[in-house]
Amino acid sequence: MPHVVGYAPGVYDLFHVGHLNILRHARSQCDYLVAGVVSDEMAELAKGRRPVIPLVERLEIVRSISFVDAAFVETVPDKVETWKQVRFDVIFKGDDWRGTAKGEKLERDFREVGVEVVYFPYTVHTSSTQLRRALSLLEGDAGRLHEAGLQ
Repeated sequence: MPHVVGYAPGVYDLFHVGHLNILRHARSQCDYLVAGVVSDEMAELAKGRRPVIPLVERLEIVRSISFVDAAFVETVPDKVETWKQVRFDVIFKGDDWRGTAKGEKLERDFREVGVEVVYFPYTVHTSSTQLRRALSLLEGDAGRLHEAGLQ
């Protein structure tokens, strides 16, 4: 029976149930799961902003998840370059990548090296972006209350 190594990359900022679901589902489809934790610099390059939680803390959180066998710091934007270091058999992504230019490039690149791309349902009701927005609104409300002398 082949030993299947899976790779689940992500920023894993403001860790939430969507992150947990991806790691749980990924682990169910491989024998050994490596979580790729995107560096602060790569996250800023990809998303235009740095994570709220520093890399060392995100790495510790992800390493502590029982579904994760190892964590790897992703420092380059090219996933094939990461594959050359980690050597996984399957990569897991949220299905928000499916059918996009990024997803199609990922599939093409990995087809060439024999890596399968597996998509999982994106957790619509919870995302780090939504959490950031809610925190920003709460901070704004607290500031307005303070300015009004109500806090």
